[in-house]
Amino acid sequence: MTSLPLVFDAPRRALPPRHLADLDPGERRAAVQELGLPGYRADQLARHYFGRLTADVDVMTDLSAAARETLRPLLPALVTPVLEQDCDGGSTRKTLWKGHDGTRAESVLMGYPDRATVCVSSQAGCGMACPFCATGQGGLERNMSTGEIVEQVRQAAAAARDGALGAPARLSNVVFMGMGEPLANYKRVVAAVRRITAPAPDGLGISARGVTVSTVGLVPAIHKLTDEGLPVTLAVSLHTPDDELRDTLVPVNNRWKVDEVLDAARGYAIVTGRRVSIEYALIRDVNDQPWRADLLGKRLAQRIGRHRVHVNLIPLNPTPGSEWDASPRPVQDEFVRRVEAAGVACTVRDTRGREIAAACGQLAASQV
Repeated sequence: MTSLPLVFDAPRRALPPRHLADLDPGERRAAVQELGLPGYRADQLARHYFGRLTADVDVMTDLSAAARETLRPLLPALVTPVLEQDCDGGSTRKTLWKGHDGTRAESVLMGYPDRATVCVSSQAGCGMACPFCATGQGGLERNMSTGEIVEQVRQAAAAARDGALGAPARLSNVVFMGMGEPLANYKRVVAAVRRITAPAPDGLGISARGVTVSTVGLVPAIHKLTDEGLPVTLAVSLHTPDDELRDTLVPVNNRWKVDEVLDAARGYAIVTGRRVSIEYALIRDVNDQPWRADLLGKRLAQRIGRHRVHVNLIPLNPTPGSEWDASPRPVQDEFVRRVEAAGVACTVRDTRGREIAAACGQLAASQV
């Protein structure tokens, strides 16, 4: 295996038109006043969008017809569903979105007995080049705007409410684990988190504790996120505890080594009081050796602290052309046992969506 080039800056392509979700409450009022309407109309518009989950101005009958037409430019169509697929008895639903410029991205809505979760994309494609991930192998097309990210969540919330997963459900969890490296699109992702977690009518009112932001380990961005005051869960895609292998599995490790990543994660856990999740895709004969399980438990306990971290093992999901596959169940069970022997909590992720290429590492925005 060889290290691949990393792309931290997305190609300079035009982002979509300004959308209500791109703006904070003050900016919304200013935008409405620029259109010649009183500022309070922004709150009315936000109540419909964030509270009632509608972007259709024609149903906002508490606004006059003239006001609706004036405000329509603040709710442009950002992401349009191109293809929807479901599996797992209808409890997993993948949507392929088309942006204003034709770019493609995917999100996955999942229903559980006690919650509904949406996995959203923060970039069209990904520049991190992890060789076992279909998204990373496709390269980076562009960043997604704050509005595009929020729109994935709003439409998922409306779909869950309207029974897309079977019985009507309230969307309670948002995970930034779709296409892209969230912290490489830092400003827009943080703004999206603020819209998602702000109470209506300023936002969607989802608890920050129900939001997870993942990263492959962009250390300066983790430090920056630590200072934001957002008590979201940080998920670090580690995948191996040793630098030699991680340099190839997660090429960003050539810039920030394992200890640096774990130290940044420790700082996040201490400041926010939130336990860090360590994501670990278990790959047969690559990173599943017993000694790596021992080393993982030891390093996490020492660098972060046993009670500040949790390991989330992910059985590797198949991707086109990959020579790798998931570890056998006995190997997986032994890996869990060894990590837990170090005093670190370790669980295996419930794999959802494999049949429709909606599982972790499979998103490639394909219509095939």
